[in-house]
Amino acid sequence: MTDTVSTPDEEFDDKDLRGRLSAVRAEVAKAVVGQDSAVSGLLVAMLCGGHVLMEGVPGTAKTLLIRTLAASLSVDTRRVQFTPDLMPGDITGSMVIDSTRGELSFRQGPVFTNLLLADEINRTPPKTQAALLEAMEEGQVTVDGVSHPLPQPFLVAATQNPVEYEGTYPLPEAQLDRFLLKIVLPIPERHDELEILNRHASGFDPRDVAAAGVTAVASGADIAAAQIAVRSVQVSPEVSGYIVDIARATRDSPSLSLGVSPRGATALLRSARAWAWLAGRDFVTPDDVKSLAQATLAHRLGLRPEAELEGVDVERVLSSALGSVPVPR
Repeated sequence: MTDTVSTPDEEFDDKDLRGRLSAVRAEVAKAVVGQDSAVSGLLVAMLCGGHVLMEGVPGTAKTLLIRTLAASLSVDTRRVQFTPDLMPGDITGSMVIDSTRGELSFRQGPVFTNLLLADEINRTPPKTQAALLEAMEEGQVTVDGVSHPLPQPFLVAATQNPVEYEGTYPLPEAQLDRFLLKIVLPIPERHDELEILNRHASGFDPRDVAAAGVTAVASGADIAAAQIAVRSVQVSPEVSGYIVDIARATRDSPSLSLGVSPRGATALLRSARAWAWLAGRDFVTPDDVKSLAQATLAHRLGLRPEAELEGVDVERVLSSALGSVPVPR
């Protein structure tokens, strides 16, 4: 079923909206064991109108998680398997000859959807990766000078293998900056891994999400209404100042060649608002900011070569920057 409503025509109650979106968690859990923080990140991105990059070694349920999320939402979804020979037009669409009229017409690519699963995005060259830039930033695609708006809501959920894996192309900084969140999926804990094996032993097929009982519990109209509700969450001057000070602390770090930009600070504010709304509050706390800081900011930072040689990682540098900024009371 497709639901591409951008502005709801009916009134939605915040409590009911939160209930429907919280039900998404339960549906995802029918097919995916653990990974609760990843599900939370995907919900936050949807509420912000942002995009998510999910990184993990093969076999950590990145694709299954996004496919299950798609099944729990009554929205149009498409999947693109990124490969070395994929061309930009294979994603955005291209001009083709209309045999009935004998003229060129635009044929839409898979990006014209509500939820786009960009699978293994770093297995395709940068030129094709960049084909998503305009779509992610402006919600449109331009071909031959003509702009084509994308359906709303629109979310890119991309997966990638760690960059040190063979056959991968690191995403450029401009592309990384368009992702609201980067979520790293860890190897599951022993009890979760045991549950995964038990499910498979009982006949679970990860290629058949419907057989796991996953059903659509939220619509595009629900998401659009929730996005409006999130924008009403209040951010005090003290919390705004806290976000700015965190961003500035990363720029002053001797270990970083690239700190958090104003776009990154804005992304942290947006994600903290969504986190607060999901928690049932109409205001943002410093704890909301700290909870989303790593997922929102770490992928926007660049390490200096000498820091990399010393074994420093961006997560540790960001934690240090967070610790150096006084928390408003």
